[in-house]
Amino acid sequence: MTYSGKVLVVDDDQNVLDLIKLYGEREGFNVSTVNDGDLALAAFDRENPDVVILDIMLPGVDGLTLCRSLRSIRMVHIIMLSAKGEEADRVLGLEMGADDYVSKPFSPRELAARIKAALRRSQPTDSGSNMKLKYPELEIQSYTRKVIVNDTSIELTPKEFDLLYYLAQNPHHVFTREDLLTAVWGYDFFGDQRTVDVHIRRLREKLKLLSHYVTTVWGVGYRFTPPMKGE
Repeated sequence: MTYSGKVLVVDDDQNVLDLIKLYGEREGFNVSTVNDGDLALAAFDRENPDVVILDIMLPGVDGLTLCRSLRSIRMVHIIMLSAKGEEADRVLGLEMGADDYVSKPFSPRELAARIKAALRRSQPTDSGSNMKLKYPELEIQSYTRKVIVNDTSIELTPKEFDLLYYLAQNPHHVFTREDLLTAVWGYDFFGDQRTVDVHIRRLREKLKLLSHYVTTVWGVGYRFTPPMKGE
């Protein structure tokens, strides 16, 4: 099965650009490439991609700065790609708003699987399944991918929304980090489980007074805990 969708790759290594373009186009993606950070924003505006793959170390504007800039423009799915494999670099990329992180050298098939998962989740479902999850002061709309807190819409990244929606569909169920990586990221994840922790922290910050909805079960994982009736 092929997946249509636009992918923008920003990397200063031509071999990496050629490799991702080759594998991506085999999978049916429309892949555009840029080898300089200074050209990335113009390419983003021109191509209007569904997924952006960003290297951290770039000539011109660096990948982390670009990630933050893209987040201020549109909630596109962002995958950070870099030879830097240290935990601090992975966490920093996620803190800047990235949805995912792949370290070089990488498997093109694994990267393609992550792109597929991102595209699959970005497609609106049909059959009129505009499902809404409603809790006190909180509404989550699956079709429009909107989250409304106290009558005000809040902006979540694609993965933040997916994570909240999955947890809210299963209130009071305790999920391990491995459970959430498999269910929300959509593939066998071999990287850092702190990916989940960073997304949970960002999610709580955006929920603000409703941060108590997402609770930590120490030594196990996380669960969605709406207030009981009468609370």
